[in-house]
Amino acid sequence: MFDLAKNYFELFGLPVGFIIDGAELVGRYRELQRVVHPDRYANATEQEQRLSLQQTTRINEAFETLKNPVTRAQYLLSLHGIDMQAEKETTRDTAFLMEQLQLREELENARYAEHPEDVLDELMGRISAMIRTLVAQMAIKFEDPSPPNLEAARETVRKMQFLNKLLSEAESLEAELEDMY
Repeated sequence: MFDLAKNYFELFGLPVGFIIDGAELVGRYRELQRVVHPDRYANATEQEQRLSLQQTTRINEAFETLKNPVTRAQYLLSLHGIDMQAEKETTRDTAFLMEQLQLREELENARYAEHPEDVLDELMGRISAMIRTLVAQMAIKFEDPSPPNLEAARETVRKMQFLNKLLSEAESLEAELEDMY
């Protein structure tokens, strides 16, 4: 059993930072799950079963948070005292917002293109490249968590949320088109 008061990085035995080793995260996740999984406590006391369930839930929550760059960044910001309210936060970068409108228009037009799969592939490739660029910028910002860098990281998270949502919509359209054929 482990200390539920540990932050997610401590729980997984990882250094607190934006850049993490994905394979190490997965390996540590599996190791922790083997130790606390509720099936191992089927014949234990009710309190031990409840504790096992709490710890399993905490491990799952930590894993889901740390494996995703956006939620990992949000969690890191929270460790630095910045609480992002995802639904209420939006970027203030008007050029970025105009680019989003253009990308959304391209996504909508892809549906009616002669070869929508090709248009979607190209669009999704550009969106993925934009996300990778923002992830790299995020890593740099968290290297020195000064107030200006943390605010810049917060703005980057806002942009990543836009792009992730757009990529998800493109993937949905791709699935919809595949179902039509």
